[in-house]
Amino acid sequence: MNFLAKNLRGTGVAVVTPFNEDFSIDTESIIRLVDFLIDNGVDYIVVQGTTGESSTLNKNEKNLSRTAFVNANKGRVPMILGLGSNDTLSIVNDLRSSQFSGFSAILSVTPFYNKPSQNGLYKHYSAISKASPLPIILYNVPSRTGVNMLAKTTIEIASNHSNIIGIKEACGDLNQVKQLIEKRPKDFMIISGDDETAVKTVLLGGDGVISVAAGCIPKYFTEIIRLALNKNEDLSLKKLNQIQLLLKLLFAEGNPSGIKSALSSMNLCKNVLRLPLTKVGKDLDLNIKKTITSIYKQQ
Repeated sequence: MNFLAKNLRGTGVAVVTPFNEDFSIDTESIIRLVDFLIDNGVDYIVVQGTTGESSTLNKNEKNLSRTAFVNANKGRVPMILGLGSNDTLSIVNDLRSSQFSGFSAILSVTPFYNKPSQNGLYKHYSAISKASPLPIILYNVPSRTGVNMLAKTTIEIASNHSNIIGIKEACGDLNQVKQLIEKRPKDFMIISGDDETAVKTVLLGGDGVISVAAGCIPKYFTEIIRLALNKNEDLSLKKLNQIQLLLKLLFAEGNPSGIKSALSSMNLCKNVLRLPLTKVGKDLDLNIKKTITSIYKQQ
């Protein structure tokens, strides 16, 4: 296993982008969040993914946010940058013109809305592979993009592009995950993109998770994944069962609305989102706070 793959084995966190009340980037909260995650044992951090509301950040804000996260991290854990588009040429241009100092890899989601064929997906990632100065992790999330990248396509992409090192798989189909694990090239990482099925993915032979829930319970979630990596099936599933209510609540009114509610209740960032996303309702906000408090009392 190569050095980067070894360091990305375990729990990554899809981190939020904190905002001030005026919707500007809250760099002070970025420092608090990064320290909190690292102090509680996460293996790496993913910046400007879906959870980071990247689609509402302009170019200057993305650069500001990237710099703030890199400075807060101080090289302590690997950092991955979300960089995706449904315009292949646009992402190729970004890859050729942007600076990626402080980041170890790119996480690139399948093109959304325009629903390309499997051949289109292959050619899209081939173009990204040629342009990227960093290793690439594919991201398959059909519930958001409208297209499912089949296991066969992923394996073909991975086999023919040496700088494509893994996939964040959030298809929700463990049969597809099993196919990926069984047929992947050597050292190609299978990373769960779904908190609910992360433990089962790891027990099948996957390499870990990029988690939303770990953003608010990093120590607890990291322990669950390490148990699964060590093939402690009973205890990992038992501990997962104990946070099922929180997982349900965090996604009840969308992501990152739920996780920002959680983090604001812990005084780690403000509960501010950019439209079209909104805060969760008052009842859900209260339930999230109560559930997190209960989980921390169990530790």
